[in-house]
Amino acid sequence: MRIREYEPSDWPQLCEIHDEARRQELEASGLLEAFLTLEQTAEGEGLFDGKVYVAEAEGVPVGFIAIAEGEITWLYVSPQHQRCGIARRLVREAVACAGGPVSLDVLEGNEAALKLYLSEGFEVVKRVSGRLAGNEAFAATGLVLRHHGVA
Repeated sequence: MRIREYEPSDWPQLCEIHDEARRQELEASGLLEAFLTLEQTAEGEGLFDGKVYVAEAEGVPVGFIAIAEGEITWLYVSPQHQRCGIARRLVREAVACAGGPVSLDVLEGNEAALKLYLSEGFEVVKRVSGRLAGNEAFAATGLVLRHHGVA
């Protein structure tokens, strides 16, 4: 597996990865009815506002992470490739590239993601409730996490 910067030709695979993994994430949080595709949300939620890194296995994208201004804004791994260390490698890449503190939000109920972030040195800063970013018709509760960055 290798991690590289996003290329426009990755778009169809990123849509597949996001849509499968986002359904899984929302189901774990009891918000499956709030699902929107990557095509529907990428522009409005700023997928390309910063850097996007793609995890590639055998020449095929299997995961991606986006980071902008010290915040991890997107992280999705294809369900078929989860629990193989891909998300961990993507998080480490983003933290290293940030050059300082990094924050992110995790939906309450997404225990797999929370466990990963805590194991990578993130700390829970606060619990927040409000409207689901990108689909404001739904109320959501999440955790804000922070990493002090790579020294």
